[in-house]
Amino acid sequence: MPILQTLQAATITNANLLGIDNLGQIKEGFIADIVAVDENPLQNVDTLEKVVFVMKEGQIFKSE
Repeated sequence: MPILQTLQAATITNANLLGIDNLGQIKEGFIADIVAVDENPLQNVDTLEKVVFVMKEGQIFKSE
């Protein structure tokens, strides 16, 4: 499965399957947590193993 489809399956598709229409996308009116990485995960999926920070409910959490 291509990386883009894998990431969508883990976010947007799962939210839709659970009947949660305002989850899984970074969009106005949606609930979203953000995982920040240094590289584009579509070009290097391994970068998802090296998270820079996570934003949850507007608060940033860093791993030191």
